[in-house]
Amino acid sequence: MLKTARSRETWLFWIVAVLVLGAGLGLRDPWPADEPRFALVARQMVESGDWLFPHRGNELYSDKPPLFMWLQGLAYLLFGHWRIAFLLPSLLAALGTLWCVVDLGRRLWTRRVGLYAGYALLFALQFTWQAKKAQIDPLVVFWITLANYGLLRHVLQVRRNRGPHWPLWMLGWAAAALGTISKGVGAIALLVLVPAGIASLRGWDVKVHAKDPKFWLGPLAFVLAACVWLVPMLVAVSGNAAPEYRAYVDDILLRQTAKRYGTSWDHHQPPWYFLEVMLTMWLPAALALPWAIPAWRRRLRRRDARYLLPLAWWGLVLVFFTIPDGKRDMYILPALPMVCLALAPLLPGIVRRPRARAAALAFTALLFGGLLLAGAAAWFGDPGFERRFLAERGMDADARGVAAMLAAIGAWGVACALWGGVRRAVPAMLAALAGLWVLFGLVAGPLLNDASSARGLMREVGRRIGPDAELGLVAWKEQNLLMADRPAATFGFKVGFGEQMRRGLAWQRQAPARRWLLVQDVALAACIDPRKTLHLGSANRRGWTLVPSDAAAGCR
Repeated sequence: MLKTARSRETWLFWIVAVLVLGAGLGLRDPWPADEPRFALVARQMVESGDWLFPHRGNELYSDKPPLFMWLQGLAYLLFGHWRIAFLLPSLLAALGTLWCVVDLGRRLWTRRVGLYAGYALLFALQFTWQAKKAQIDPLVVFWITLANYGLLRHVLQVRRNRGPHWPLWMLGWAAAALGTISKGVGAIALLVLVPAGIASLRGWDVKVHAKDPKFWLGPLAFVLAACVWLVPMLVAVSGNAAPEYRAYVDDILLRQTAKRYGTSWDHHQPPWYFLEVMLTMWLPAALALPWAIPAWRRRLRRRDARYLLPLAWWGLVLVFFTIPDGKRDMYILPALPMVCLALAPLLPGIVRRPRARAAALAFTALLFGGLLLAGAAAWFGDPGFERRFLAERGMDADARGVAAMLAAIGAWGVACALWGGVRRAVPAMLAALAGLWVLFGLVAGPLLNDASSARGLMREVGRRIGPDAELGLVAWKEQNLLMADRPAATFGFKVGFGEQMRRGLAWQRQAPARRWLLVQDVALAACIDPRKTLHLGSANRRGWTLVPSDAAAGCR
């Protein structure tokens, strides 16, 4: 009977995880800023057969390595549907991250501790939000967590986990390499070896086995895994004399990694930025920190390496990303799984504390009460935030739908809080958050899709110009090319808007009777006659105009 109860608890966790993370899969298209870019690159890989050098339109795309786009392309080849393919890698990566945390918690402590770690991670706002988006970050978090999983199981000498475990040692290094060729920062997983080595020298129950010749199997696995992409790419570039391929190598191996870290050119934030992110975006897990920090201190005094290594690694990652001026909230996300792992053994005691339960109830009431009030204000009144939100996205017809969605999510959370009270505040909070993410996936995705993805804009473009016309894009964004109902001409992406406009007009003059230009309003040339253009309104916070050839007659 006990075994059956334990099995039910495990199955319940994974059912909830799949429901929370997978709700909405296949119901929306890629949304800016990053999703359309990666989906477009993946689609062009599939269509062109060039999987080694990603392209954005007619230009090489060197901002990120292609591993994530490879997975999207493979998902499309398996399922034949881009609405599933572009999100599937993030979903599988998030589930893989949860598995690593749950299994590591089970092996280092108990099965129930593993489930507590899984729930803490699953419902942390930043983790769930990123897992439901088609960005590279969920994949990078998975590789880094898998690397931590392999390395910690190898070096920790506790209970059923008596090392060394050389296959997992190699897995940890290989996963760090795959994280590196996903976004360039996967190697930060190896920082866990710094506190591990120090703890081993100071007599903690940690063994790095650095004197064993097999130690070097780890670095070898790192090199081999990184070569999966690096070697074919460098060999292909060495045999190609085109200067753009040389520039591609310089940009992706130097500028987007070392130069971005050393001299950040965007996203400048103060040194304390990540503290703000962790205290807000890591809720509700962050609510336990006032009780967890003293408990961690006591366990570290007992020289418990199961707490030392995840917590020390968290500190090293925090320092690593705090040094450069450029900071984004998702940079610190890879540390969250290990924080939840170190937090999990303490949670059974923390959630029994009245003040902790009161904090959980207050969090639920404030978050969902705010959503309920926002939805009611949007339904019965005309608040400024609603006008701005809808005007930027061209969603006047869906105003009531957005209001109803906010009110429904808020009402669900408030009802959960009333049901739970203080005594059942934590289960009520988890139920409320589960409802939030399920409703977001099933309702918000389809409701906001046309405006957020540019599908509505590009559908209107196709209707206006007719099925036989040719379309060119000026000052375009990735979602415009991705959502176009026909092959569209582009005139560069990184080049200036003025040069794109000049090239577009030259292209249009070659067949003026059937060629149209879709131009972002800020790029419209002064010589274009606005009386003969078709303004299509706003989409993705940008205005768009269709330019027929007669409107550009004065540009000759």
